[in-house]
Amino acid sequence: GDFSAAFVFGEAEAGGEDAWAAALRQLRGKRAATTLDEKIEKVRQKRKLQEREAKQAKVRDEDAEAEDNQTTKRECEDFSREDEDVESDYSLDDESIFTKADKVKVKERRKSKKGQVEAETFFEDASQYDDNLSFQDMNLSRPLLKAITALGFKQPTPIQKACIPVGLLGKDICACAATGTGKTAAFILPVLERLIYKPRQAPITRVLVLVPTRELGIQVHSVTKQLAQFSSVTTCLAVGGLDVKTQEAALRSGPDILIATPGRLIDHLHNCPSFHLSSVEVLILDEADRMLDEYFEEQMKEIIRLCSHHRQTMLFSATMTEEVKDLASVSLKNPVRIFVNSNTDVAPFLRQEFIRIRPNREGDREAIVTALLTRTFRDHVMLFTQTKKQAHRMHILLGLMGLRVGELHGNLSQAQRLESLRRFKDEQIDILVATDVAARGLDIEGVKTVINFTMPNTTKHYVHRVGRTARAGKAGRSVSLVGEEERKMLKDIVKTAKTAVKARILPQDVILKFREKIENLEKDIYAVLCLEREEREMQQSEAQINKAKKQLETGKKETGGESLERSWFQTREERKKEKLAKALQEFDLALRGKKKRKKFMQDTQKKAQMTPEERSQFEILKSQMYAERLAKRNRRAKRARALPEEEPAAVPAGPKKKKKVSVFDEELTNTSRKALKQYRAGPSFEDRKRLGIAQRRKGGNFKSKSRY
Repeated sequence: GDFSAAFVFGEAEAGGEDAWAAALRQLRGKRAATTLDEKIEKVRQKRKLQEREAKQAKVRDEDAEAEDNQTTKRECEDFSREDEDVESDYSLDDESIFTKADKVKVKERRKSKKGQVEAETFFEDASQYDDNLSFQDMNLSRPLLKAITALGFKQPTPIQKACIPVGLLGKDICACAATGTGKTAAFILPVLERLIYKPRQAPITRVLVLVPTRELGIQVHSVTKQLAQFSSVTTCLAVGGLDVKTQEAALRSGPDILIATPGRLIDHLHNCPSFHLSSVEVLILDEADRMLDEYFEEQMKEIIRLCSHHRQTMLFSATMTEEVKDLASVSLKNPVRIFVNSNTDVAPFLRQEFIRIRPNREGDREAIVTALLTRTFRDHVMLFTQTKKQAHRMHILLGLMGLRVGELHGNLSQAQRLESLRRFKDEQIDILVATDVAARGLDIEGVKTVINFTMPNTTKHYVHRVGRTARAGKAGRSVSLVGEEERKMLKDIVKTAKTAVKARILPQDVILKFREKIENLEKDIYAVLCLEREEREMQQSEAQINKAKKQLETGKKETGGESLERSWFQTREERKKEKLAKALQEFDLALRGKKKRKKFMQDTQKKAQMTPEERSQFEILKSQMYAERLAKRNRRAKRARALPEEEPAAVPAGPKKKKKVSVFDEELTNTSRKALKQYRAGPSFEDRKRLGIAQRRKGGNFKSKSRY
C-alpha cells in the first residue's frame, strides 16, 4: 500500500531535458570508432562462414564417395537441410538441454546461539513514526506538493514518514532503510522546503549532496530537478567524466543545491577561485557507509575541513553502521537515529536463490551463468562480477552466444557507461554485466533478476547488489553462486532472511554441455580481444599524431601556456602511496611472502590464458582480500577524528612575536644531560669572565666562586 503501482520517474515532466540525455550530449564525439558488439558480431559472422564452408566441404566429400545411384534432387535436399542447421545457434541435441527444468528447494534456517551485542546508543531514536501521515500533513510548501502530485506520489513511504518531519526541524540524521524505498525524496524534500521558506540573499551554495558514483549523482540530480520544478531553487551536478568548464560556469552562478562526487568536488574547490563551501548549511551523504570507508577517507577529511562547522548533516544508506564512533569523522551533533529496517535487510518482495558450487567444480561458474541466462532468465537481468576483467569477458562470451548484452565498470569511458545504462533502460539490451560500481543507488525500472557470479566482499555489498531488483514494492529475484569458501556469508544471509531462501540445482549434463560450448568459443573470445587491442593501439597512435600536429601549428610555448596543470590537495607522491596502500594486489593476502608472489606473477605472465578454475579462484580471492582488510581495519583502535564544536578564535595576522625567556628560567627548566653536567662542574672560565665584566659595569666586585 506504500507504493503506487503506476509510478515512474517521468523525465519530461521536470520542465527540462532528461538528465541522462544532457550528460550524454556533453560527451558526444568521445565514443570509440566501433563498439564491442560490432566486433563480437564480426567474429560471429566469420565463425558462421567458416562452419558453413566446412559443412559444404564435408557434403562434397560425401557426395564424391557416395554411390552413382544417388539423385541430384536428394543432394539438393541434404544441402539445404544442413545449411538451415548451421544458421541456427543451437542444434536439435540442445533442445533437450533447454527443456530440462532446474530443481528449486527451500533452504533450512539454523538457529543462532549467540546473543546480539547492543551498540552505543544515539542521542535520540526516531525510528517510530505516524503511519497515517500524508504529504499534506507535513506542512510542505505548495510548489513541493504540486511537484509530488505531478510525479504521481500517492502516500509517503515509511522512511519518508520518519525522516521528513525530523529533517524540517534541522536535526542531524543517521537513517537506514531497505533498497528502493525512496530515500532520495526523504532527504531532498526537507532541504527544498527549507530553501523555499528562507530564500537566499546572495548567489551561494547552501546544500551539498555527496554520492559515491557518477551514475548515482546523475540520478539524484534528475530526481532533485523534478521535485524542484515549480520553485526557483537551482541545482548543479559536478561529477567526474563530464565537462569541467561547463561545471565551473554553473558553480560560478552559485546554485542552491550541489550534487557531487568527492574527487570532482575537491578538484573544483582547488581550481575554481570563486567557489567555496563556507556557506553550506546542509551536508547530505547518500550511501554514507561507502562515503565513510577507507577509500574515500582522505577526500572526505578534506571536504569536511572546508565545510562550515555550523551545519545540518544527514546520512542515508541501506546498510548504515549502528556505531556512533564510526561516524565521528563527519562531526554529527546529537544525531537522530532513524532505522526503518535493519542494516542487513533486503527488499521485502525479493526471492533469494543460491546455487552451490562443489569444491572441485569452481570452473563451472561461467557455464552455470550462461545456462541460467539462455534457459531461464532471458531479459531484464543484471549480472555482477568481482573484477572488471571478468565483466568484460562475460560480455564477449554472452555476445558470442547470441544474447543482447552490455557492460558497466570503471575501465569504460563515461560516454560508454552512460550509453550502456541508457540501452538497458530502453530495453535495447537484455543483460547488463557490471561490477560493484552499479551496485549502489541506481534505480533502473523493470530489473527482474540479479545474478552474482561470485559472492560479494561483505553482506552489506550483497544487500546493495540484490537491491537493484524488487524496488518500490515490486517483486524480484536474486540468484547467487556460492562456493565452499563463501559458505559463511551464505549462512549469515539465511540467518537474517525474513522469507524462505531457495536452493537451485542445475542438471549436471546441462552444465557439461555449456562448458563444452564455452571451450569451443575460446578462439572467438581471443579474436575479439585482438580486434580491441588493435583498435586501441590505432587510437593511441592517432592521438599522438594529432598532438604533434597541434604543437607544430601553434608552437610549444603557446600550448604550454594554455594548459595549466590543475592542483590537488595531495602531492603526486602522496596519491601514489595512498593508491598502493589501498589497492588489492594480485593475490596479495592469499600468497604471503615476496617469493611466492613473484613466482605466481611470473607463472601468470608465461600463461597465455587462465583456466576457468583459475579465473573463478581469482574472483573469490579478490573478495576475500577485501573482507580480510576490512576486518583488520575494524579491529584497529578508532581515532577521535571529530572536529571542534565551536569555530576557533580568529588569530591576528602578522608574524608571531617570540616570548623572551629569562636566563634564570632557561637554566632551571633545561634538563638536558649537557646542562646537568655543566651545573655540577660549576661556571666555566668564559662564564666567570662574563659575570666579572657585568659586575664591574655595575660598580660591584666579583669575588664569589659560586655559580650565581
